[in-house]
Amino acid sequence: QGHVVESGGGLVQAGGSLRLSCAASGVTFSNYVMGWFRQAPGKEREFVGDISSAGGSTWYAEFVKDRFTISRDNAKNTVYLQMNSLKSEDTAVYYCTADRRGSSSKDGWAYWGKGTQVTVSS
Repeated sequence: QGHVVESGGGLVQAGGSLRLSCAASGVTFSNYVMGWFRQAPGKEREFVGDISSAGGSTWYAEFVKDRFTISRDNAKNTVYLQMNSLKSEDTAVYYCTADRRGSSSKDGWAYWGKGTQVTVSS
């Protein structure tokens, strides 16, 4: 059974940066697409982006392009979400996900973390 655990959330001022980490266990990490979703209060959970199993390809939601970067270290079983130029509307709980195929739909992922809160103050 796979597990993913996020870390690195917190409070940051608008325009600042934050890096989230997600450690995976119980799966062969290098076989899994890793993704990030977020959910703001009162809103649906939405796709942020994902990275292919080898790390050669990434996909991002339009609203985070050129601001967020996803990377992974397969030797450490860890995926990262680097968030720059943060805006108040980026405030949400951020979730790490893992799946052999991945999807922009939240229904397409096998494993989910419990989430980490990111709060951007304006």
